Amino acid sequence: MTIDKNNPYHPSSRDVKNADPDEGAAADRTVDESAGLRWWQGLTSYHWFVFAMASMAWVFDCLDQQVFILARGEALKALLPPGTDGPVINQYAGYSTSIFMIGWATGGLIFGSIGDRIGRAKTLAITVLMYSLCTGLSAFSTGWLDFFIYRFITGMGVGGVFGLAVALVADSLPDRSRTPALGLLQALSAIGNITAGIMSIVVGKLGAAGTISPNIGWKIMFLFGALPAFLCVFIQWRLKEPEKWVNARREGKLTGVKFGSYSTLLGDARWSKSAIGGLLLCVAGVIGVWGIGFFSPELINGVIELQLKKDDPNVSVETIKATQSTWRGYNGIIQNTGAFFGMIAFTYLCQRIGRKKAFAIGFIAAMVATITFFRTFNGISTIWLSGVMGFCQLALFAGFAVYLPELFPTRLRSTGTSFCYNVGRYVAATGPITLGELAKLLAPKDAPLEMKLQAFRDACTYMSFFFLVGLIALLFLPETRNKPLPE
Repeated sequence: MTIDKNNPYHPSSRDVKNADPDEGAAADRTVDESAGLRWWQGLTSYHWFVFAMASMAWVFDCLDQQVFILARGEALKALLPPGTDGPVINQYAGYSTSIFMIGWATGGLIFGSIGDRIGRAKTLAITVLMYSLCTGLSAFSTGWLDFFIYRFITGMGVGGVFGLAVALVADSLPDRSRTPALGLLQALSAIGNITAGIMSIVVGKLGAAGTISPNIGWKIMFLFGALPAFLCVFIQWRLKEPEKWVNARREGKLTGVKFGSYSTLLGDARWSKSAIGGLLLCVAGVIGVWGIGFFSPELINGVIELQLKKDDPNVSVETIKATQSTWRGYNGIIQNTGAFFGMIAFTYLCQRIGRKKAFAIGFIAAMVATITFFRTFNGISTIWLSGVMGFCQLALFAGFAVYLPELFPTRLRSTGTSFCYNVGRYVAATGPITLGELAKLLAPKDAPLEMKLQAFRDACTYMSFFFLVGLIALLFLPETRNKPLPE
């Protein structure tokens, strides 16, 4: 590998000296026995810059995702005709989530391939700009239709980020640092989610105090959710392409090897099996989180409304909205704090027992935790169950960050990772719609709130068994622990 010592944006010769000489067995360990270094030791300032930029892109990406999850109900109440009841609002919330996920899948397909062809760094900045702008524009929606359009474009930007950020870190950092760094990158996404929860609490408090109208709280959340990501774009222009990708691209032009080619990804037996298996693996996790787990705010809303009306039959609509916003925020913080520790634990488990065993344990735990939350949550005293669900569900996503780039070569790393992580969302997009339709089917339109809430619990319980699809996918995938990246 050629090193330009005068270029501050590339690793110095010291990195080569400290790199693990055995790219197989020791490449994945937290402690590099040959150099006596832990994964974070010996990294240059530019390594940390790459990691920080990739992490910020994903953190703000998740912030905007969570803002949507927390604010979509109130947004649709404002954008749908007056008098629209709760089940219909939940139904449209499912539609908006599905449209967002279809945009996510589309953006993942497009930008994953572009990232392999023109570079990860340039494409990453473009995707961050897309999702930040359209998150802000969502606040200016005048009806559900333009809100859905902004959600689709936001989804395209969001969909491109994960594969690009993961490929950028995998190609830029030394092999010995790859697994812990990628697990941490995914774990840091919880910061974005928790920040969105804090925003929801603040908006709820301001609404309860009469400082702002509860009807505009969702607009404020979308506007502030867009700002940090938009500012991040200007910093990301300093990123350079990984030298591993630059060298591979140069050699590819000489040999005629295609970069970012879906025909190669799916037409070559070496990669197609991993692509299809990885796709099924991600579908199970994505439906579990986006089709079930991230509808916990809807359960929170129903339980809080039921409690307030039991305590005071004359409670005002404004008080209900403000209280719901506050507790949706607390739920988001608890759920994603659990997620942070779950992702750290899953990364450790991947290193200790292997990727496939970690996933097998993770899918079963996610199913049990999700069913437990939706069956037993009954108010503030049991909100801690949301943290357990977040720990088990989101832990799987650290596994995606660690495992997916290990399945594909440099020329297909962004493409393959994005294909698995994002294309499954076309299938997963049916999850929120199915959940909304199933909940409506289980309770008549004129049913009391308590019966509608029970129907929602039942629908979430039935859908939780979809996590088991991940166990089937594992049968077709290789174990990559202690193995070098394929080239």
